[in-house]
Amino acid sequence: MSREELSVHMRTMMFRQCCSHLRSGLSFQCSFWFSGFLLFTLLSTELRCTRGVQVMVTGPQTIQKAVGANVTLGCSYTLSPSDTGVLDIEWSMARRNTMHSHQTLITYTTGTEYIHDSRALTNGLSFAARDPSLGDASLSIALLSPADSGTYQCKVKKPPGLDMRRVSLVVMAKPSVPKCWVEGGELVGEAVSLRCKSEKGSTPLKYAWWRESADPIPAAAPIPAAATQNSYTGELKISNHAQSFAGTYLCEATNAVGAEHCRVDLKANKPPNRAAVIAGTVVGSLLLIFTGLLYWKLRNRHHYEQESSNEIREDALPPNSRPGQSSS
Repeated sequence: MSREELSVHMRTMMFRQCCSHLRSGLSFQCSFWFSGFLLFTLLSTELRCTRGVQVMVTGPQTIQKAVGANVTLGCSYTLSPSDTGVLDIEWSMARRNTMHSHQTLITYTTGTEYIHDSRALTNGLSFAARDPSLGDASLSIALLSPADSGTYQCKVKKPPGLDMRRVSLVVMAKPSVPKCWVEGGELVGEAVSLRCKSEKGSTPLKYAWWRESADPIPAAAPIPAAATQNSYTGELKISNHAQSFAGTYLCEATNAVGAEHCRVDLKANKPPNRAAVIAGTVVGSLLLIFTGLLYWKLRNRHHYEQESSNEIREDALPPNSRPGQSSS
């Protein structure tokens, strides 16, 4: 007797024993409920025996990985005694943002593994288990590239049973090491901004600023409450700079597959003496005016001396040689 038949037999005996303790006036109701219970048990047992191959869904339906990483796409399955045909396992792929049907990558049938895509040779694409017929049809991919992004389908067939599952793979580039810099004069009392920008990396990229503490062991500390930061542009803005804001700041650029950071030192410079600036401006203006007047006076003097020299030369010439006179 099989395990299912033994279970049905035991439940039937228990139910009959229960009904035997009921009063005779309830014999019809007992017989009716017993018939329904027996029918449900037989049907559920039959369904368990004929449901066929079952692929178990484990792990996330969408997997995000970095370029150059390795990944294993899970696909475990169970078989039914009613599945008597030849076991056939197939992995196929449909690339993202395309309307193409799934392209077969690798298959396993009659105890042999077959590669259908030349990419499989360069990407280290293979079954994760040595023997996929033992219930593990997971797919292993090494050295991921953006071209590996797409929807993967695992199909397990052992006639008459058939089942499948799909999983999406998104291959992303990690953020590059960002650049940190200060915009503004770093003057106390004025506005100053810290900027952070990563030139490479898959979007969306987010930025976060921290201030390094002055403890012997460096640690991240919250930024001052008066400062505001934009996680999308990477700007940390201080509207009214003060000496308390000075220090070393750390910016971290992140996306779903990685993070990088940079540091920048923020100074708090004292603004110049405004009275001295005003006095210097006045003195400079006076010097400019004095220089202009001196230049104008010297220029006029030079012009006057030149005209006087010309008149003396004319007086020294003989009468017949002076301009405007001719000899008779």
